[in-house]
Amino acid sequence: MSTAADRLERELAVLLRRARAISRDVARQVHPDLEPEAYSLLVRLDDIGSARPSDLAAYFGIGKPTLSRQVQLLEQLGLVSRADDPTDRRAVVLTLSELGRTQVHAAREARRQSLRTLVADWPEADVAQLADLLHRLTSTL
Repeated sequence: MSTAADRLERELAVLLRRARAISRDVARQVHPDLEPEAYSLLVRLDDIGSARPSDLAAYFGIGKPTLSRQVQLLEQLGLVSRADDPTDRRAVVLTLSELGRTQVHAAREARRQSLRTLVADWPEADVAQLADLLHRLTSTL
């Protein structure tokens, strides 16, 4: 007999596999050479404005060398820029470049539209409840 936790684990596994595929496609919309993980960095910068690389590494739970490689690619592609941190001149902050902002906004809007299409026949209350439950889950993680 399957418990609710068993069902949740199965559905999350499917969701995560499909989300990775979607993230690859969305990242390629921003730039053909962009990795999905680097796209996530762009989205985070879009959401918060700017961040130190160490804060991004902590947020995503990745090592600084991994983050550094991703940031280097983003800089080479012209999607992010770095500047001295005004609160600590020894540190840097990353922000989206104009090109990065334009590309990320276009990709995010396309992704939102795809989601709207997928749930178009769902009651609005169900969509809101799913969003609330996913937020609760990701906050717990």
